[in-house]
This record gives sequence, C-alpha cells and structure tokens, in this order.
Amino acid sequence: MDEREANGGGVAADDERATGDGTARGEDAKRAGGSAHDTVEAAVRAQLAKALGGVRGMVEAAVPTIAFTTAYVASKDVRLAAGIGVGAAVLLLLVRIAQRSTPQFVLNSLVGIAIAAFFALRSGRAEDAFVPGILLNAAYAVGMIFSIAVRWPVVGFIIGSVTGDPTGWRSDPGVVRLCTRLTWLLAVPNVLRVAVQYPIYLADGDQSALLGPAKIVMGWPLQVAALAAMVWLLARGRTPLSPPRTSA
Repeated sequence: MDEREANGGGVAADDERATGDGTARGEDAKRAGGSAHDTVEAAVRAQLAKALGGVRGMVEAAVPTIAFTTAYVASKDVRLAAGIGVGAAVLLLLVRIAQRSTPQFVLNSLVGIAIAAFFALRSGRAEDAFVPGILLNAAYAVGMIFSIAVRWPVVGFIIGSVTGDPTGWRSDPGVVRLCTRLTWLLAVPNVLRVAVQYPIYLADGDQSALLGPAKIVMGWPLQVAALAAMVWLLARGRTPLSPPRTSA
C-alpha cells in the first residue's frame, strides 16, 4: 500500500524518513499541525459531512420539522402539530440513545419545533409559527454575505479548523476564491427562503396553508440541492492544503 494511503492521505513532508508505520506517521502529522487530507476540497467535504451529520443527520433534522409543519397545515392546531413533531423526534432520539451515538441533529429539530410553537401560541396567529425560520434564514444569509463582502468567507474557517491555522487560508487567493464560491452556495438557499416566505407572511389573512408547503419544499430538498452543487464544485479542483506556517 502507498505510504499516503496508509496514513489516510495525510501530509507527507517527511517521506524520506518514513518507517512504513502509517499510524506513527499519522501521529507525527497531527503534532506538526497537518491533517488527514491533502487538498482543500477533500478537507471541506469531510468537514461539511461532519457538520451536517451526513445523510442520516440531515434526515433527522428534517423529519420532525416536516411532521410538525404537515400536521400544522392540516389541523391548524399548534399543540397537536407540536406533539406529532416532538413524537417523531423522540423516536429518532431513542434510536440514537440505543446506538450510543450523538443526538445533536434530533435535538436541533426539537428546539426548532419548540420555538415555532411558542411564537404561534404567544400571538394566537397561525402563521407566526413560521417567523423563527424566516428570521433564522435571514440572519444566516446576512452573515454569510457579509463574510463574503469583507473577504472572510465563512467556509474558510472550515479549512482553518483542519490546518490548525484559523486565518492562514487567506494568504492563498485561490483558496479564498474557492471559499467564496462555497459560501455563496450555502447562502443562496437562505436568501431564497426569505425572498419567498416573507412576502407570503406579510400578505393579508392566514397564510399558514401557503407557508407550510413553502417551508417543506424549500427546506431539506433545497439544502440537498445546494450541497450537491458544493460537492460538484469541490470534485472539480485539487487545491493543495498547506499546514500552518511556523514562525522562524
């Protein structure tokens, strides 16, 4: 097996003194600030998968929200919808507990359902259940677009977390351009959700029958489409991933 394969694709600056022990070289690379990836694209793919929990994490985040929204549109009963959404989340949570794996993404859904129910119950207006989602998407969109405008695209910090140098990626214009494109792809779904859902919310009358389907269609499917575009972009390039620079 090639030495880089034995080390999981890690930094191979000391090939001449390699002993053939992939594990030992992996430890050396970690102490030197290296990573298990030799390109920016590979590092970003791995970190995005970790942050989103893979396919299972995305499903766990989506299912309780879809259950809540569907029940809410059908019944117009916030308590019933919240109960159905929480019930779906609890089932997923029990599976996670039984498998002794992280329940992070299920808990995120529970928090979202609780906040949406609170808004609707507090105001007595059905469509207010969708306000937290609109506000959250607006905040994400503003934050990511601002990071692009000041040339600190948020995806760059994913690379920084891999190399151990939070800001070193900015010294490479090619990496900054890649991170900018990826950040735009993350921002677009948030912008579209606000652009579509906020005008519906402002319209006269109870708009929950429109907001519910809009939230479902522009939720998980739109996010998956954005991630697919990111994967496609990442698959096209092989930007070298440099370890953090050390001062002389």
